[in-house]
Amino acid sequence: MTQSSVNVDSLVDKGKQDEAVKILNDLAAKNPGRKEPWLKMAKVHFGAENYAQAIVAAEEVIQRDATDRQAKTIRAVSGLRVAAKSLNDLKNDVELKGDARPDALGLAKVMRETLGEEVLVPPVIDDPKKKKPAPVYRPKPAAAPATGAQPVSGGAPSSGGGGNPFGALK
Repeated sequence: MTQSSVNVDSLVDKGKQDEAVKILNDLAAKNPGRKEPWLKMAKVHFGAENYAQAIVAAEEVIQRDATDRQAKTIRAVSGLRVAAKSLNDLKNDVELKGDARPDALGLAKVMRETLGEEVLVPPVIDDPKKKKPAPVYRPKPAAAPATGAQPVSGGAPSSGGGGNPFGALK
């Protein structure tokens, strides 16, 4: 098993993922109770961006060891990447207003909750060397006179925020 693992690593380093996967499939068939060939296969598939196959291999690991954190991580991240690609493919689809839209919105909500983020894709951070726009001047509201005099208005006092902000100018 150790020699095969070295061979697999050598093949992966040379970019021969298909050959490495064949060796790992043989190892998995000869050692059906072992998780190691499946975990290595999941890593190879993940590294080659074959996320569907990485998920399948990670599931095989989890069937053999339900506590394997690496397999769970590969499964989760691969699933998120497949979902992100699927959502991106659907983004401009006119048909998205149908049954797929609620599923996509639900998935986005679960992803935000799981990651603890309000936004799934953070905004692009500007280059600090670029010139930032000047801040916008916003005058502070004038304070009421300390003498107790009421401001002049043509009507009823305005309710805080719901009224016409130009009512005092009438």
